[in-house]
Formats: sequence, structure tokens, C-alpha cells
Amino acid sequence: MTLMKSLLGAAASLALTAGAALAEPALIFDLGGKFDKSFNEAAFNGAERWAKETGGSFLEVELQSEAQREQALRRFAEAGANPVITTGFAFADPVNAVAGDYPDTKFVNIDGWLPEIPENVLLISFQEHQGSYLVGMLAAMASKTGTIGFVGGMDIPLIRHFGCGYAQGAKAVNPDIKIVANMTGTTPAAWNDPVKGSELTKAQISQGADVVYAAAGGTGVGVLQTAADEGIYSIGVDSNQNYLHPGSVLTSMLKRVDVAVYETMKSGTDVGTGSEVLGLAEDGVGYALDENNEKLITPEMKEKVDQARQDIIDGKINVVSYYENDSCPALSF
Repeated sequence: MTLMKSLLGAAASLALTAGAALAEPALIFDLGGKFDKSFNEAAFNGAERWAKETGGSFLEVELQSEAQREQALRRFAEAGANPVITTGFAFADPVNAVAGDYPDTKFVNIDGWLPEIPENVLLISFQEHQGSYLVGMLAAMASKTGTIGFVGGMDIPLIRHFGCGYAQGAKAVNPDIKIVANMTGTTPAAWNDPVKGSELTKAQISQGADVVYAAAGGTGVGVLQTAADEGIYSIGVDSNQNYLHPGSVLTSMLKRVDVAVYETMKSGTDVGTGSEVLGLAEDGVGYALDENNEKLITPEMKEKVDQARQDIIDGKINVVSYYENDSCPALSF
């Protein structure tokens, strides 16, 4: 059974339930909350899968502010949690600051980057541009107007990485396609602003977009809802969001944060350290096809995308990473 923990200010404390195992894993969600139907929820689903399969329990916390990141890491480490798993790039620096003080604790960060990785830290990242290339292809094939949209969350290189792959995939199908791209904001609040997501979607529709890809965490819920209301297609992200609006969500770009968390908890204190990168070849990213969108993806569309997937894995298609030059050859942000 999951042990629910909360941090509600500097004076809050984490008390272990009597009798709880000292080596329980801990999961710290990024701002936006564990039920964002996207990134954080994928992490939660992975933890829940581990708990159900093993009968184990894990500690968890939803942060209320940036200031609680380091506090949560220290409290879990002092409580004996191991490994301590964090979601989101913003945790990388706090993990780096804390890890040396708890050498016997394994810290895992999903999406972060550090110039030098401490000996007890594992950084897990994804080749989001590869999965985004595939959904970009689908967007271009489904579009009737020749204009598609991209709504990002916080304007950071990671989200531009998503948009860059998306644009390349779309232009591989239609070199003349128009791509309208907007970011929600420049602070962490951009991950949880569905109203702004809705406004940006309407603005993109007014520019002719009839498919909009949301890579914006909880903000994307507003994008998907507005797309459904306005009668256009949307594309979900991270978790499979096809079920939110069956027949309206064209597909979802799967980023298997759930698998990363599950495998980390499964490894427990034996989890490796260093860095791990998951792409198409590792099934770390992909696109979602299920009963909610199977009528939207024709056999021809599926065949082309599946072939592109294999070509990327085989090195026949090179999807340019935004990180290579901090720029994108197919899209100007």
C-alpha cells in the first residue's frame, strides 16, 4: 500500500509509519501534481505497478513550491528511503547538492542533466525528438489545412527538443506544411495552466491549425479539451492521453517515464548510476495506438510511421536534436 506523505512548509516533517521497511523507495513529483494526466502521472503509474506486483510500498510527495525540492530530498534520505526518485529537470541541481551528504542513498533523476554525475546518482533521459518525429508525421498526414500546431509548457531546451522532432516528422511528410508554435510561459507555472493552453490552442486554430501537439504537462489538458470542443485533432504527450477525448486525440507521444520508475523501484538499492538514455530502440518513446484512436490512424499512416520508426533505429533517418546546436532546422521558436 502506498504511504502518502506531504510537505506543507518548512516546518513539515516526514514520519515513517511504524514497522515500515527502511529501504522503501521514494518518489518526488515535480510541480503540477501527480495527477497531471501526463509526466508526473506516468511516474505515479510506474510506481503503482511496482507496488501492486511486489506488494511493496513507496513514499511519495507532491511539492508546493520550488523551495521544497532540496528539503524533500534530505527528509527522504534521512528517513531511510532508498532509492529516492525525482521527476523533472529542475531536480538535477538539488540532487547534485544533496547526494554527497548521503553516500549510501541512491538518487535517481528523470530528465535532468549534470556536467559531472555523483557516484550515487542515476540520470535517466529520453530521446523525445524521435517519438515526436513519429507523431509529427501523423499530424501532417491527418491535417486537411496544411497547418499544424505545437503548444509547449515552460520554454526550455527540453520542450524545444519535442517541438523540433515534431516539425521534422511533419516536414518529412509535407515539406510545405506550416507549423505554429507557442510556449506557455517561462516559469514552472507553465506546466499547470490549462486555461492558457486553451487560449493558445484557439489562437493556433485561428491561424489554420487543425492538429495541435501539446508538450506541456497539465497545461496540455486544456489543449486537448479545446481541440475536442473546436472539432480538430490534438496529440497528447508522455502518458497515453487518447482516452481523454476518444476520436479527437489523434495519438499520444509516449515517453515511458512509467517504465523508468518501475524499473528503478524493481532494482531497488541495486539500481545503477551514471546516465541512461531511452529512445525508440529501447521502447523509451513511441506513439499510442488503441481503441480510442484506431479509426483515426489508417493502415497507410501506420505503415509509413512504423517504417520511419525502424529507419530511425537503423540509422537511415537522423532526427536532429535541438541540443546539438540549441537550434532547430525545421522550426523557429
